[in-house]
Amino acid sequence: MTTILRPLSTSELLDRTFHLYRNNFLLFVGITAIPQLFILPLTLGGAAMTARHQASTATAMVVFGYLLYYLALFVSQAPTISAVSKLHLEQRISIGGAYSSSRSSLPRVIWIVFLISLIVTGLFVLAGILIGTVGAALATSNLGPWVVGTAGSIFVVLSAFVILRWMLNWSLVIPVAVLEGGWFRASVRRSKFLAKDSRWRIFGLFFLLGLLGGVTSLMIQIFLLLLVPVFGVRDYQRIQAATQAMKAMAIFLSTSLVGALGTIALSLVYYDQRVRKEGFDLQFMIATLEQATQVPTALPTIS
Repeated sequence: MTTILRPLSTSELLDRTFHLYRNNFLLFVGITAIPQLFILPLTLGGAAMTARHQASTATAMVVFGYLLYYLALFVSQAPTISAVSKLHLEQRISIGGAYSSSRSSLPRVIWIVFLISLIVTGLFVLAGILIGTVGAALATSNLGPWVVGTAGSIFVVLSAFVILRWMLNWSLVIPVAVLEGGWFRASVRRSKFLAKDSRWRIFGLFFLLGLLGGVTSLMIQIFLLLLVPVFGVRDYQRIQAATQAMKAMAIFLSTSLVGALGTIALSLVYYDQRVRKEGFDLQFMIATLEQATQVPTALPTIS
């Protein structure tokens, strides 16, 4: 057992993330790709409807497909977190084992994601209303344009900062729900406690890994979109359909290839924060060592 019990720096967390991903590449790609395989036919079907000039059906299929895409992305986090947990404790795990061990936590994850989505949507709507109200008030005031622009910019930045800080407080909700079994309120409280004093480190990790994922997705999309002229399609509707299909394939490939990186890093942050705040699994390791050193002695034989 070589589980790291000391706090890790950001660079060490990134190194550990890529180490786990590289050494278990097929495991994490398989976990992420399985839910996406159920979404891909829907988005490709939307492209087929576009080619058949059925715009309304195509739009409905594509929109519904991408909504399910985000749900599948969050659902795949549960088995990924379970796999990281096993690997972090140097235990073997398979794709089926990861899904089996996380099966009981899937309803909690789906419910938490649903509630968070509602809250985030509400926050953005409220922020938009406030920004519009303040902007209208400033526009009708007698202040100069420079003052109005500066005040509006400061208000927008402060609103974004508040929302970002709130989201970082909740960043460990899903690992908590999967590994500790809490529902929404308990997981939120636990996430706030663990993320406290490390919010901007978590933001840095997400920014770097998000940048990597975005660049990877963009490169795959550019490569696949360059193949569209190869098909020799001249009809505008069919070109649009081919473009939609290539984008759907690119999103599937990029998500399958690098989609697990953020979840791996998030899982490691969860353990790192527990080490920092609670000395995670210290007693467990001591107990394991004690059991390993207790060699049973042979009973004397009676002749």
